[in-house]
Amino acid sequence: MALPLTAAHRRSIIIALTTVLCLCYFMTISHEDDYSSFKTLSTQWSISKDSTVVLDVKQTNETRFNSTPLPECKLPPSPGNLILHAPPTPPRANATLVMLARNTDLNGVISSVEQLEARFNRKFKYPWVFLNDEPFSVDFKRRVSVLTDADVSFGLVPRESWVQPDWIDEERAREGRNSLVRQGVIYGGNVSYRNMCRFNSGFFFRHELLTPYKWYWRVEPDVRYYCDLDYDPFLFMEEHDKVYGFTISMPEWEPTIPSLWSTVKDFISKHPQYVARDNSMDFISDNAGDSYNMCHFWSNFEIADMDFWRGEAYTKFFEHLEATGGFYYERWGDAPVHSIAGGIIYTQGSNTFLQRYRL
Repeated sequence: MALPLTAAHRRSIIIALTTVLCLCYFMTISHEDDYSSFKTLSTQWSISKDSTVVLDVKQTNETRFNSTPLPECKLPPSPGNLILHAPPTPPRANATLVMLARNTDLNGVISSVEQLEARFNRKFKYPWVFLNDEPFSVDFKRRVSVLTDADVSFGLVPRESWVQPDWIDEERAREGRNSLVRQGVIYGGNVSYRNMCRFNSGFFFRHELLTPYKWYWRVEPDVRYYCDLDYDPFLFMEEHDKVYGFTISMPEWEPTIPSLWSTVKDFISKHPQYVARDNSMDFISDNAGDSYNMCHFWSNFEIADMDFWRGEAYTKFFEHLEATGGFYYERWGDAPVHSIAGGIIYTQGSNTFLQRYRL
């Protein structure tokens, strides 16, 4: 038989029901708060151009406490929800770093690449082009490629761009080499050195690996860079309408180019249309062009616009020199060839002294 409910029993039941209802109510609010907090924390983080982390709040119909769009707010980065992006790449010119080297130059190549990467190219990441008159070894390509994050290409110099042409009179060329050896001229008897000078004077910028580029920076094996290069010389030259950049000017060995200037004067007389009116003849001649003062830019370090070398004026100039055989009968270097071309074909102000570079 059921016992009758007393007043005390009824109060206990009411208190219990009230307690349960209150707990349910507060649990519902807490759940919605957590859900709202979760929605807030699941918003997308983005990084603005000034590297400030910005919380981009996407409004939904489930935003409970504020139906108006939230303003953009700047919050400190949090490792848990920050999406990292690569830093923006600095603007670059259409340029490459180019080196003519052999497999036996490997240690010197590694030294030069490591230094230029550390001083300059790890920031700008200009591509490298390595050229050789013989195929590069697998070991050479492997050990050089790991030195940079930039693109690296290895190319073979075409035989016709490198070896002594068949039309050269070898007996006359041998007599010229022997004469320079007797005079103690460096590389006086070296045919390969002459091949290199001729290639750098008239062919390197035509190589298939270089044709996509406008600018080049010539790098030699086993050189030293003592300063950090904190600006882009390619962009500097482009913005200031420069064609050729150098660091050192020095006199050429006169016995190596006895007929070069007479050949240049012959070119000028036959092709006056290629001589710039506002030229730099005063740099290469002390008597208004009557003779060459032997001054030249040291081309072991040069930064230049290959479109100039590819242009009609320089092409005609090189072809005129090439036809005389002076690269092999004497020992014409690419440095005086480039310098003289710059003196008569460039306009004044096209050359620039890159004084912040030290080798």
